Amino acid sequence: MQNLTIEVGFDRFPLEHTCDGENTSPRIRVLGSDAPYLAVIMDDPDAPRGTFTHWLAWNIPATSEIPRGILPEPRVSRPVPAVQGTNDFRMTGYSGPCPPKGASHRFFIRVWGLARELDLPPGADRSRLEDALAAAATGYGETMAVYDRRKVFGARSQTGSRT
Repeated sequence: MQNLTIEVGFDRFPLEHTCDGENTSPRIRVLGSDAPYLAVIMDDPDAPRGTFTHWLAWNIPATSEIPRGILPEPRVSRPVPAVQGTNDFRMTGYSGPCPPKGASHRFFIRVWGLARELDLPPGADRSRLEDALAAAATGYGETMAVYDRRKVFGARSQTGSRT
């Protein structure tokens, strides 16, 4: 299996990519792949009830950069074509980090190079995607970033006092 280098450009998720911000999928640089397609799984192994899946996407045409802002729809054509699965929020597409307040969690972004398109319907779950990856993956790489939802102290009320 070919080793891929995966980069997102941050070690801690910026707010824009989290439930506390715009919940926008991040830009992912993919280096070292010669496969015609890519697949992505993003998960949180530190979730209270075990590994929590935030994003499933596949049949992304080969690229050195998966752009940010892939819409949370079953099939997308822009900014890149992709098919997306159902995450553990029971939603299709990307749902950003959203750990309990005060807890720092690790989020792994895993990318596979694929020898061919996967024959999976939009909305497929992680187990179906992993089964398909076992037969079609030619490369693999991952990166990790953390996120913690910080408590907000000292918010001002309308009277100007601190709460």
